[in-house]
Amino acid sequence: MSINTMPLGGPSMAGLTLRPNAVAVPALASHVRPALVLAEHDARRLLDAARNSEVSRGGRFSCSPAGVQVWDGPWDSPDLPGSALHLGSVDWSYDTPVKHYVTIYRAMVTAAGVENGVSTETILKAVLDLTGIPLDGARVTMAIPPPRDPFRR
Repeated sequence: MSINTMPLGGPSMAGLTLRPNAVAVPALASHVRPALVLAEHDARRLLDAARNSEVSRGGRFSCSPAGVQVWDGPWDSPDLPGSALHLGSVDWSYDTPVKHYVTIYRAMVTAAGVENGVSTETILKAVLDLTGIPLDGARVTMAIPPPRDPFRR
């Protein structure tokens, strides 16, 4: 497995303004190659562990169908991060390549994450550590996932 890091921003982002707290402003992103495919059992364990460590429950993670955000600590209230810093996220495709599987394809670090010494590798490791899945190449050698159902849209 390789993690290819690339800085984001610069001249191509000139003139782009984002609403505060609306979306994360990426500072670094890494494409995970080959993508990590988690079987249904591992995907459910990861989702359950992330939900049990939600920022609204005193944890560091915020889970969604698109991935997991990593924060430096819990939010001040259930709906607002307050003083908590968004360090980065791990992005995935759910139900890919088949139902209930998760394909992790990218790790991202925000500017706050870079300022706090976080890398795309440590963000990915923090999320995988929720269930004890190793970051090393051993995970990449997992069996080939079942083929996509040709009758599924």
